[in-house]
Amino acid sequence: MTKQLVILSGKGGTGKTTFTAALAHLAAQELSIVMADADVDAANLELVLDPQQVSQHDFFGGQLAFIDPDVCTSCGTCASVCRFDAVTSDPYTVDPVACEGCAACYFQCPVEAIHMEEQRAGLWFHSTTRFGPLFHAHLFAGQENSGKLVTQVKLRARVAAADQGADLVLVDGPPGIGCPVISAVGGADLALMVVEPTVSGAHDLVRILGTADHFGVPAVVAINKADLNPARSDEITAFCQEQGIEVVGRVPYDTVVTEAMVQGQPVTAFSDGSVSQSLRQVWARVWGVLG
Repeated sequence: MTKQLVILSGKGGTGKTTFTAALAHLAAQELSIVMADADVDAANLELVLDPQQVSQHDFFGGQLAFIDPDVCTSCGTCASVCRFDAVTSDPYTVDPVACEGCAACYFQCPVEAIHMEEQRAGLWFHSTTRFGPLFHAHLFAGQENSGKLVTQVKLRARVAAADQGADLVLVDGPPGIGCPVISAVGGADLALMVVEPTVSGAHDLVRILGTADHFGVPAVVAINKADLNPARSDEITAFCQEQGIEVVGRVPYDTVVTEAMVQGQPVTAFSDGSVSQSLRQVWARVWGVLG
C-alpha cells in the first residue's frame, strides 16, 4: 500500500523544502516515490529537483460576475446587494478585482442580466525528476482557492502513485495552519513537522501539531538548525516527550545547505557532512514509523 508523508511547519522558512528534497533523494534509493509540491503560493521544490515538464494544465479556482449590458435595465439591485462595492454604475459593470464571486447579484437580478464565469486562477504541472514524478503548481498573483489547487496537486500525485504502484507519496506542504495546510495534511499517513529552535518556532509547532491531531494524522518532529539554540531545542524535545511525540532528529546548522541549493541539489546528494548524516537518520526513523 502506498504511504503518504507530508512535511509541514507552523511558519515559513524552517527548512521544509530542504528536508523534502533530501528525503526524496534518500527514499528514491530504495523505494518508488511520487512527489507533490503543495506550497502552491510559493512553490520552490522544483529549484532543487530540476524537473523536466511533461504537461501543463489550467486551474480554475472561482467565479466572477459579469453584467450583460444588452439585458441590464439599470435598476441598481446588483449594486445594493453587493457587500464588496464591486458594482459600478453608468453603465452597470462589475469590477473583477473587487468581486468576491459570492453570486448575490446573480441571484437578485430581476431580469437575469448577470452571469457567473469560471476564472483561470493558476496552472498545475506534471514533471519528471531524477527521483520520480513531481506534481507542482503556480497560483496567479491575487488569486484565491489555493486550498483547492493543493487538493488538485495531491490528487494527481496519488493517482500517479496508484498507477505505478509507488511506495511513497512525498508532499512538501505549505506553511501555517490555513486552508492550504488542511488540504495538504488530509489523508496523510504521517506528518513530519520541521521546527526551528526559536520562540516563534516552538509556538507555531504547537499550532501545527494541533492541526494534524484535529484531522487524525500522526506526527513526528525534526528540529532544524538545532545547535544554534541548544537550550530551546531541549525545551522542544521535552515538550514533544510530554505529548508522546517522537523527535526523529536534530539537524545542525551548516552553510552547505545553501551551497547545495545554489547548485540545484538536495544537500544529501551534494555533501556527506553532519547535516546529511543527520538527515539520513531522520529518514530512517521516519520510514521506520511509516513502514
